[in-house]
Amino acid sequence: MKNILVLCTGNSCRSQIAHGYLDKILINKAKIYSAGIETHGLNTYAVKIMKMDGVNIDHHTSNLVDEYLEIDFDFIITVCDHANETCPYIPSKNAIRIHQNFEDPSKLNILQEDEKIQKYIHCRDKIKDYCKTFKLKYF
Repeated sequence: MKNILVLCTGNSCRSQIAHGYLDKILINKAKIYSAGIETHGLNTYAVKIMKMDGVNIDHHTSNLVDEYLEIDFDFIITVCDHANETCPYIPSKNAIRIHQNFEDPSKLNILQEDEKIQKYIHCRDKIKDYCKTFKLKYF
């Protein structure tokens, strides 16, 4: 079984969404971890839009990357430019490092609830497609 770390700045939204989809898509093929270079808590909109797609992430926690330094990862996926640029060294011997930036919907200044949900869904769907492509390429 492969170990996969999904990393972003706060481990609250994009990495949590990827974690949820990779858990579902790679069931019994990989152990998925997600972390941030900071912790911002679990984003309630991320939880909501994932439930809308049948994936429950409300049991996830926001974790620091330092908590996983002892795990030998096969893949380290950064899902935001900030984490990719500032990520500390993770001592995994042969980890394949992959970067794919996704726009952070929590940073958008949108007041209308329906528009905000649509931005989160748009981000979620991009991450879902990316996770499917990841599976096809590496598994």
